[in-house]
Amino acid sequence: MGPRVSTSILAERLTGMIGPRASVARGVLDQHGQSESHYRNLPPDIVVFPETTQEVAEIVKLCASAGMPIVPFGAGTSLEGNAASVAGGVCFDFARMNKVLSVHDSDMDVVVQPGITRKQLNAELRNTGLFFPIDPGADASIGGMASTRASGTMAVRYGTMKDNVMALEVVLADGRVIRTAKRARKSAAGYDLTRMFVGAEGTLGVITEITLKVHPVPQAISAAVCSFDTLHNAVDTAISVIQSAIPVARIELLDDVMMRGINAYAKLGYREAPTLFFEFHGSETSVAEQAEAAQAIAADNGGHGFAWAKAPEDRSRLWHARDNTLYAGLGLRPGARAVITDVCVPISRLAECLTETRRDADEHGFTAPIVGHVGDGNFHMLILIDPTKPEEAEGAKALQARMVARAIAMDGTCTGEHGIGLGKIDYLTDELGEAVDVMRSIKTALDPNGLMNPGKIFSGGAKV
Repeated sequence: MGPRVSTSILAERLTGMIGPRASVARGVLDQHGQSESHYRNLPPDIVVFPETTQEVAEIVKLCASAGMPIVPFGAGTSLEGNAASVAGGVCFDFARMNKVLSVHDSDMDVVVQPGITRKQLNAELRNTGLFFPIDPGADASIGGMASTRASGTMAVRYGTMKDNVMALEVVLADGRVIRTAKRARKSAAGYDLTRMFVGAEGTLGVITEITLKVHPVPQAISAAVCSFDTLHNAVDTAISVIQSAIPVARIELLDDVMMRGINAYAKLGYREAPTLFFEFHGSETSVAEQAEAAQAIAADNGGHGFAWAKAPEDRSRLWHARDNTLYAGLGLRPGARAVITDVCVPISRLAECLTETRRDADEHGFTAPIVGHVGDGNFHMLILIDPTKPEEAEGAKALQARMVARAIAMDGTCTGEHGIGLGKIDYLTDELGEAVDVMRSIKTALDPNGLMNPGKIFSGGAKV
């Protein structure tokens, strides 16, 4: 790789290749430097809007020859600065690559482009009797969800992106296009390249096509809500539900601080105490049996007011409140920014980790609501800070560091679903030790010039 070519020269070459779908307009650049994270705007030098895999490959080759960083961009909903252009470069916006390429009803899989969002995908599947269940809350792009190994509220029943991505088409740093697998449900053929790229955050290649498992739409769906006096009782209920083999589809925990936030935000009247939100999928009979079994377990753990939401509008209201916890949390401190972080621990340690984290935040004076996918030991904290006070940002960083150290000490992980991005780089070696050196070797082999989404996952990863 030679010296980095100037932005103006590369922009001229890109315009010659794809016309006005290459942009250097300031508003477009700024838009692509932002996300839902608390990090400052880190815009690219150029934004391109490719329409085909072949265009992506040609643009990647051009960027490689120009020494220009390559940053994939989906819907901009990432929470760890995963798509921030820390070294400038060319941002690949996949908004125009948002099609369902094929649906295989009998095989229950679908092939899509990376720019389609999960809601768009489910709208396309509406008449097939199938749906894609991975729901991180935000209407994220499928490419972004694959790149960050996202999961969400239904992971306890349907798994995460790791479990539901069957194959990928990927453009490598030198412009080669590879397919990682066929559509077979299992394979013992060589290395599992699909899993290598799922969660790589665009640091190994650019995903241009995803083959996904899809699932039958349940015959019946019911939801319920139940509050508890303590976090410990709520978590004990969740663990007992899982250990009792009740096939719950969602089991979400909101602490008392978050319940106060959603009551104010959505004008609801829930008890402001640790609360579990449940959802059950199956036949009419099985859903009723699941809910009754969960209700009995909740009662044994001191649950209050177990209330069913059977009607679609009632379920929608309940999950709308859950999906808007970011905005509900921000409403607890107007003008604040949220430092959003997540960890995941074995469920046997979840109550301990949650309780200690809640106490830590309270003792240091932070308004910091907690929400968790407690069925798999994953929870999030929104640490609300005044952006004009550097000492609050430093305090939040220290609180996050203690939360992560606590999780790792409990044999957990520094991130259950947000990815490493910018915010968790410092913790990766603490969690995985020398395995990080193996990751670096893979990165170097596939991206020797460090152009693929530099500055993510590894510290000092960019050579540009």
